[in-house]
Amino acid sequence: MSKLRSVKGMNDLLPSEIGRWHRLERAFREAVERYGFAEVRTPIVEPTALFVRSIGEATDIVEKEMYTFEDKADKSLTLRPEGTASCVRAYLEHSIGNVEPVSKWYYLGPMYRRERPAKGRYRQFYQAGCEVYGDPGPYVDAELIDLVVSYLSALGITELEVQINSLGSGDTRERYRDSLLAYLRPLASKLSEDSQRRLERNPLRVLDSKAPEDQAIAAEAPSLLDHLSEDDRAHFADLCAALDAFGTPYRVEPKLVRGLDYYTRTLFEVKGLGADLGAQNTLCGGGRYDGMIRELGGADTPAIGFAMGLERLLLCLPDAEAEDTLDVFVIVQKPELRLEAAKIARTLRAEGLAVDADLRGTSMKSQLRRADRSRARFAAVIGEAELAAGKVQLKDLRAGTQEDVERSSLVARLAR
Repeated sequence: MSKLRSVKGMNDLLPSEIGRWHRLERAFREAVERYGFAEVRTPIVEPTALFVRSIGEATDIVEKEMYTFEDKADKSLTLRPEGTASCVRAYLEHSIGNVEPVSKWYYLGPMYRRERPAKGRYRQFYQAGCEVYGDPGPYVDAELIDLVVSYLSALGITELEVQINSLGSGDTRERYRDSLLAYLRPLASKLSEDSQRRLERNPLRVLDSKAPEDQAIAAEAPSLLDHLSEDDRAHFADLCAALDAFGTPYRVEPKLVRGLDYYTRTLFEVKGLGADLGAQNTLCGGGRYDGMIRELGGADTPAIGFAMGLERLLLCLPDAEAEDTLDVFVIVQKPELRLEAAKIARTLRAEGLAVDADLRGTSMKSQLRRADRSRARFAAVIGEAELAAGKVQLKDLRAGTQEDVERSSLVARLAR
């Protein structure tokens, strides 16, 4: 029988590495909740039509990457490839707009895309993101970008580049689309096969292509910023002014369009410059999607959001001192004292301490090795002498010291 393995591009996260994930997730929750965001959890499986309508039929995600299947009722379902569409569906389904003028949500969880696995890029991957509904910006746009930079900087990821652009609103995109098509059509034969196929349906995707031949042509393409309406120019100028006021560094990148069809006005990406991420060095991306809620059947509601891939953040995360995972590891000198070890562990856990014990009857040397591997701060050792005296020998595994402590005062001593 062949050995069973995980699906390609879908990885196990073992206890030995999960501490770094917890550090990212804990810091993210703390950061966004300071900005007034509340957590939302949506299903992993959604109707396929949700992503086709929101992301766009001519995107790589919908055309090539979604995990789509028919359930037993012959309904087409898809493992969510990104978080925004699911959040919008929940916002509409529960009529949140009727009870809150502005909603600020965040999420953490797995997403699924069947693309080629690469460094920091997997088929099951984890994203953290934020969405704001009801505020047309531009100051909330700047605040969201500043939040991302502040979060990454607090993690020690400081070699960053923030790129911003505006797609405009109303008919701006159509006017720019016409201008871009006029430029691209004479060069169509030089484009990549994918870009040739999508040229008439979605020419903006040429600007987002990673194919070298497309990038060379895109470098000379007309600028989106030259096609903005007066209102769009004012919105973008106010965004830049707010970022300047915050002291958040950025660079205007007129070719930034991103790979999803739902974006309007503000777009941004935060790129990591200090880690070996290869060509995929975008740590965070986001922007406005003011038309999505209306297109999915809701009222005309402004919205903006971002998402960041946790695997890529881990590649950039500086090495940190390992955190203690246990407060106490209880050790016995003889197997017949195991029940006493279990009783002490139970008492300490009831006081809110994280405690473990090896109750197999192994040697004291083996138990001490387990205590070290578990990264416990203290070891509480019980022998016959300690049991008779009502004490434990408390070893500080970090400082390398030890002392005898009355069992009745053990909790107070550990609290100190």
